[in-house]
Amino acid sequence: MTEYEKMISGNLYNAADKELTKMRRHVRILLTELNNSLCDVKSGERLKLCGKIFGKTGKNLILQPPFYCDYGINIELGDNVSFNFGCVILDVAKVRIGSFTMFGPNVQLYTAGHPLNREERKNGLEFGKPVEIGSNVWIGGSAVICPGVSVGSGSIVGAGSVVTKDVPDDVVVAGNPARIIKKL
Repeated sequence: MTEYEKMISGNLYNAADKELTKMRRHVRILLTELNNSLCDVKSGERLKLCGKIFGKTGKNLILQPPFYCDYGINIELGDNVSFNFGCVILDVAKVRIGSFTMFGPNVQLYTAGHPLNREERKNGLEFGKPVEIGSNVWIGGSAVICPGVSVGSGSIVGAGSVVTKDVPDDVVVAGNPARIIKKL
């Protein structure tokens, strides 16, 4: 298996691998262009750049720069997804985002993790767990979604929350760690 194949399948992999380093460099060049763009994402150069960055983009994407990700190709977006300023997606594993989902400023989605074993960490090994966000989800500003977490459709994640466990459909979660505070 290549290091990319190990990474995307959730196995330990070496992030310093030449192929992975080249992929991250490529997306950083595109992100620099995207983050320096002044035009609306719905047309023009920013829309073209999003098409080159993301693995899949739906219709009517709204993305306010700056935006950051590791690879981009592992991110799949539904229709009418909206990212406010400063969002980060560490996409060493698949990230799937459903339609009509909104991200407040500085939201962070993490698929990347590090082993508990210090020797494995010292040797530069990492792993990833996929993140899935349903449709019609609202994630408040500065929320963090941890590796392997799914957020159900119709749910709301309160600003500043740290989501460490799966969130069912149609609830409001908030806090650190996030917990259900209301059913919708």
